Amino acid sequence: MPEELIYRKRRLSSFKIIILGFAGVILLGALLLMLPISSTGGNVTPFNETLFTSTSAVCVTGLVVRDTGSYWSTFGQTVILALIQIGGLGVVTVAASFALLSGRKISLMQRSTMQDAISAPKVGGIVRLTRFILRGTFLIELLGALAMLPVFCRDYGWRGIWMAVFHSVSAFCNAGFDILGTGNNLYPSLTSYAGSPIINITIMLLIVTGGIGFLTWDDICENKLHFHHYRMQSKVILVTTAFLLVLPAIFFFFVDFSSLPIGKRVLASFFQSVTPRTAGFNTVILSDMTGASQAVMIFLMMIGGSPGSTAGGMKTTTLAVLIANAAATFRQHESVQFFGRRIECGVVKTAATVVTMYLALFFGGAIFISVYENLPLSSCLYETASAVGTVGLTLGITPQLHIPSQMVLIMLMYLGRVGGLTLIYAALSRKRAETAKLPLDQIAVG
Repeated sequence: MPEELIYRKRRLSSFKIIILGFAGVILLGALLLMLPISSTGGNVTPFNETLFTSTSAVCVTGLVVRDTGSYWSTFGQTVILALIQIGGLGVVTVAASFALLSGRKISLMQRSTMQDAISAPKVGGIVRLTRFILRGTFLIELLGALAMLPVFCRDYGWRGIWMAVFHSVSAFCNAGFDILGTGNNLYPSLTSYAGSPIINITIMLLIVTGGIGFLTWDDICENKLHFHHYRMQSKVILVTTAFLLVLPAIFFFFVDFSSLPIGKRVLASFFQSVTPRTAGFNTVILSDMTGASQAVMIFLMMIGGSPGSTAGGMKTTTLAVLIANAAATFRQHESVQFFGRRIECGVVKTAATVVTMYLALFFGGAIFISVYENLPLSSCLYETASAVGTVGLTLGITPQLHIPSQMVLIMLMYLGRVGGLTLIYAALSRKRAETAKLPLDQIAVG
C-alpha cells in the first residue's frame, strides 16, 4: 500500500497539483464562511452562497451574491481577503513561501511545479523569483494602502485603515471585491469615489501593476528603462497592454460620460478601460453605459491580464499571438514574428485552443442562464464574460440568479482561473512518439 501511494504521488503532475490546490482552498473558504461568526447577523450562510463567494475570491473574480461590506463580518471579510491573496499569488506560490520561511530546501519537483504556477521560462532561479514576487507583492500592496489611507480615514475614521488595506489587496490581486456597501446602499463598488483622483489613480495603478505579470516586473527591475534588453514576452505584454488601455479609454470618453465634468470624464473613461482587465471595480453605473461600450468591455474582460500575473482571462499574449499570426498570413510569412524573433507553431496552436475554450464557455454559459432565468442574452453574455474572465463586473443580475445559474458561474470562474493553465501544461507535457502519420489532405478555410 505505501508503494502504491508513493507511485500515485509521483504521477501527480504540476497542473493537477495546481487544480486540486485551488479546489481545496475554495472548499475550505466556503466552510469558513458558513460559520455564524462570518456574517454580521450571526447566521449560518447557505453552502451554495459561501461556495460562490469563496470561488469568486480564490479565482480573483469579484462577482458576489451577498454584499461584501454589509453582509460579512470583519472575520468574514478577513477570510475573503485571505482567499483573494492566496488566489492572486497562486496556491503553489503561497505554499512555497511557507517552505521558504521555514528554511526547508525546495526539491526539484517543487521547483518545477513553481515554474508552471508562475509561467516562468525555466526552473533556474525560480526560488529567487518567488522571493521577488512575495516581497514585491506585499510592498506594492502596502504602498497602495498608504496612498488611499488619508481618504478612507477621512470618511470612515479608524475603520479607514481596514478599508485601505482591503481595497489595496483586492485591486493588486485584480479581485474587485469592495466593502463600501451598507444596508441602504448595496453593491456600490467605487461609485462614491468617481471624482477622487487619489482613489482612481491608486486603484488603476494597482490593477495594472498586478495584471502585467511578475516576470515583466522582474524584467523592468533588472533592465530599468532599457526596453531593448527586455525579454520578448515582456515587450509584447507592455505594448499590448498600452494599446488595450489607451484605445478603449478614448472610445469611452467620446461615447459615454458626456454629462460629467471634463476631469471626472477622463478619470471615468480610463478607469472603465482598466477595470475590465479582470479587476472588477467600477466608478459608474455600468448598466447606464451604451450597448457598444458594454460590448467593448466584454471584449476586454475576455482578454484579461498577462501570464504569470494576478489576473485571469485569455491573456494579452494570446491576443497578440493571434493578431501576429493573422498579420503573418496576410504578408505570406511562414512564421509569427515579434521584435525580430520567431514564434513556434505550437504556441499559435495553444493560443487558438485557449480562445476556443474561453469562447465555448462564454457562449455556452450565457445561453444556459438566458434560457433558465428568462433573461436577455446580452445581459447574460456580460455576466459570463465577467465570470470566465475572472473580472467581477456585473449589470446587476448575479445576486438574483437561482442556484443552477450560480453553479454555472462558479464553474466558469474556476475554469477561467485554471482552465487556460491546464491546457498549457497539458501541451507542455511529454508527448507520445508518433510512429506513423495519417495521410495529408487539404481543407479550405476563411
